[in-house]
Amino acid sequence: MDEALLRSLTPGVLTVLVRRGADFAAAEDAVQEALVEALRGWPADPPRDPKGWLVTVAWRKFLDATRADTARRRREDRADEEPPPGPAPAADDTLQLYFLCAHPSLTPSSAVALTLRAVGGLTTRQIARAYLVPEATMAQRISRAKRTVSGVRFDRPGDVATVLRVLYLVFNEGYSGDVDLAAEAIRLTRQLAASIDHPEAAGLLALMLLHHARRAARTASDGSLVPLAEQDRGRWDTRLIAEGVGILQTALARDRLGEFQAQAAIAALHADAPTVGETDWVQIVEWYDELAELTDSPVVLLNRAVAVGEADGPRAGLAALAELDAALPRHTAVAAYLHERDGDPETAARLYAEAAHQATTLAERDHLTRRAARLNAHRNG
Repeated sequence: MDEALLRSLTPGVLTVLVRRGADFAAAEDAVQEALVEALRGWPADPPRDPKGWLVTVAWRKFLDATRADTARRRREDRADEEPPPGPAPAADDTLQLYFLCAHPSLTPSSAVALTLRAVGGLTTRQIARAYLVPEATMAQRISRAKRTVSGVRFDRPGDVATVLRVLYLVFNEGYSGDVDLAAEAIRLTRQLAASIDHPEAAGLLALMLLHHARRAARTASDGSLVPLAEQDRGRWDTRLIAEGVGILQTALARDRLGEFQAQAAIAALHADAPTVGETDWVQIVEWYDELAELTDSPVVLLNRAVAVGEADGPRAGLAALAELDAALPRHTAVAAYLHERDGDPETAARLYAEAAHQATTLAERDHLTRRAARLNAHRNG
């Protein structure tokens, strides 16, 4: 059974049910039941048209659930709309489904969470980590979003800003290595940037390409993380860098600066530096200042503290870090790095070990543990 195939077909099947009048929550339940049947029966008897099979079974599941609900018995009139057997359209409905999930009845944050869970395939835990909130809080937010859109016809698509936010978070989760969704996010963002005249769509595409260009150099052969300063820049994809920079320059020329363009500008400055020592950190700090005004994000300020430490020295970076909430994710790891740069290996080793216990991924935890061990070995050697 090819579970990747099922994942790729799910958005299109869900879109068909929504178009035919199923409310989102009921449609999602029906599709999940159809997937369970597929996992059970396809290995022994695979269908010639997988998507058509899923549409037919999911629609029947939806109708069965509708008939069982006396308060919605009027929906039985749709029984004659059951999709006929035969090949289903091969159109890619994924991007349209992103827009449908970004429904005007939802707040942007709820629309993003719902779409990431239902379409992006992320777990509640992964979404909670992206939002910097407890998993239980995110589970409640997703449940409220489902209740809000229950019974609502998805005939009014959401706004571009919400869809861009979803694509950005899907890319980040894929780029982290937990779920390989980065290429899919780039594909959908290319479609979006080509279909609408929106500078932030171009900015997001540029940002994704510039980050994706470094992906091969981000991990060593043993799977361990390689920090930006230690990456082999010869492994960076210069074609993707050139494309990303070109898209960014066109977007910036329109003088409608947004969050994704500012992030892409920072990524471009890293990509443009032949060595880490030649990085234009002063300009990077200036872009972080722009980004902080646009987003008011504590994560942006945390990254800015690192850039200040590179531009003006580690003590200046520690001073900037001291103004931020110590409970922020990665705050301890940043403090460890700046103390190491400031020539205080004892404090840095202790903080690296503390940060390792706070890490949310195995790769990050191993990386921080190795940094602490290296400093301790150097001190004791």
